[in-house]
Amino acid sequence: MAATAINKKKKKKKKIKSERVRKSDRLIFLVYSSSSSFFMYYVDSIYGRSRRRLYSQNDFKMSEEEYIEKLEKLAQGYMSNSDLEKAMMELNSRCSNISRLYSYLIYFRFSLFGIAGIHNQYWEKCTWSSSGTITSPKWALEISDVPGKIEAEPAFKFIGNVHGDEPVGRELLLLLANWLCNNYMKDPLATLIVNGVHLHILPSMNPDGFSLRRRGNANNIDLNRDFPDQFFHMNDDMDSRQPETKAIMDWLEDIHFTASASLHGGALVANYPWDGTENKKKTYYECPDDQTFRFLASVYSRSHYNMSLSKEFPGGITNGAFWYPIYGGMQDWNYIHSGCFELTLEISDNKWPNASELPTLWEYNRMSMLNLVASLVKTGVHGRVSSSDNGKPLPASIAIRGINYTIAASKNFADYHRLVAPGGKYEVIATMPGYRSRSACVVLGKGAMTVDFVLDPETDPEGSQLLVDSGCYFENKFGVQVMDYLPVPRLEISSHTIPIRHCQIAN
Repeated sequence: MAATAINKKKKKKKKIKSERVRKSDRLIFLVYSSSSSFFMYYVDSIYGRSRRRLYSQNDFKMSEEEYIEKLEKLAQGYMSNSDLEKAMMELNSRCSNISRLYSYLIYFRFSLFGIAGIHNQYWEKCTWSSSGTITSPKWALEISDVPGKIEAEPAFKFIGNVHGDEPVGRELLLLLANWLCNNYMKDPLATLIVNGVHLHILPSMNPDGFSLRRRGNANNIDLNRDFPDQFFHMNDDMDSRQPETKAIMDWLEDIHFTASASLHGGALVANYPWDGTENKKKTYYECPDDQTFRFLASVYSRSHYNMSLSKEFPGGITNGAFWYPIYGGMQDWNYIHSGCFELTLEISDNKWPNASELPTLWEYNRMSMLNLVASLVKTGVHGRVSSSDNGKPLPASIAIRGINYTIAASKNFADYHRLVAPGGKYEVIATMPGYRSRSACVVLGKGAMTVDFVLDPETDPEGSQLLVDSGCYFENKFGVQVMDYLPVPRLEISSHTIPIRHCQIAN
């Protein structure tokens, strides 16, 4: 009888199908009941990644309402969107000598059905159009010794809150801005960054997802899967892209960023390209600048309190595709289409930790954030390109022999900032249509090096110059010297330079 009863109980036991979803999805376990199409899900951000495993039906499972209620409790102590807006305005007012606050609107379209419930339940501040569109302000903060003006300096951007339910980044980025404001001309590192870099901080790329306490935006789209992809024809239709995605893409057209980092939660690792593979298999898939990206990721992880001690990720860094492939990500798009070296930084094991942990997370990540930005001026090869006949700046292409990747000098001052790993020998090549190319062999130590190129116009067989319109414009009032405040070696490569006959680059 006892055995029969046990067998009956076994027959009645529901079968559970668990599925682990990737990337930020990787943090969500979907539990399907065989007797119902409704699914419940567990999000390990609430409990911590160290407890991650496949959970049984009787373990942490919640309805959507229970999950949002849990996040509402966790959100206590975090800034609301309106709080964040006020805090950025206050900082900009207090530090107006080194900061500039600018905003633009993003638009979300809903059907009118049910949208009033979203407005009443979640929205701290929004305006309405007659078409049922929510407009939400997205604020960015520029920090520089001359904010709002163009200089021959590298630009760096931090982006937080890409996923609405990963809010730690938005808090830390405001703390970073305040720290730079409070320590400028007092702390050498703060002064170096403010004087040498145009730092742009976007605390929340997805304010609507934050308000709705969910990963996706107001349309429930994962913004880190919404960019054009190099391997697969996805997100190629501009009209179907999300407003936030379009805004980021337009932003990179307006500003010539050298490097970038987006802040995420749910793990502790510095992730670098490529994020995807051509065959969708999980494997190490290196980009042309793999060595440089490993260096940048290591700058962050080794400056962190304990990221580099990770047992899961050696050195606290990982190739994205080796971790798990994703497609339509922002990181790879930055590198491919904008010449911007972007990292994806997972900065807290918990996606949404208790607000009481924020001061500790700030202390753990502060030096990592500062050193990553400072690496733009402390390392790499920098300079400008001009014409030998009239000194006109040339937006030339800058390449490194042996690395299949090219960046462009800016159109304003033709300044370039080529990030490379220190401790190597590099042949830097400047090319411009209508001009003779020039190269320089650079032995890069631990510091940066400045190499200015002066290109000679090409001539036809009759001696006439073959010139093309460079599309540059130049204003002397901003100055043209690149990073003169840095005590780094400077070379000028022109027709008067003794040619380098051999530049043997180690493989």
